[in-house]
Amino acid sequence: MDKNEFQELLSKTGLNKRELAELVGIPYATVNGWGSKVPYPPYARFLLEAVIKIQTLEKVVKAVEPILKDKI
Repeated sequence: MDKNEFQELLSKTGLNKRELAELVGIPYATVNGWGSKVPYPPYARFLLEAVIKIQTLEKVVKAVEPILKDKI
């Protein structure tokens, strides 16, 4: 993973580095150092893609909740 890919995926989440760190429980200094002090870890892509999938799923749930509320 390079800086451009990281930035693109981070942008898709709508989060900044500090918010990502808090969300996944990694110290901000660690996330902030990725790509400058140390290479991006192999799991960075997985984390960002997982956040994007969860956000998408939350949008779907929010959209269908009113429909299912009366059915259940």
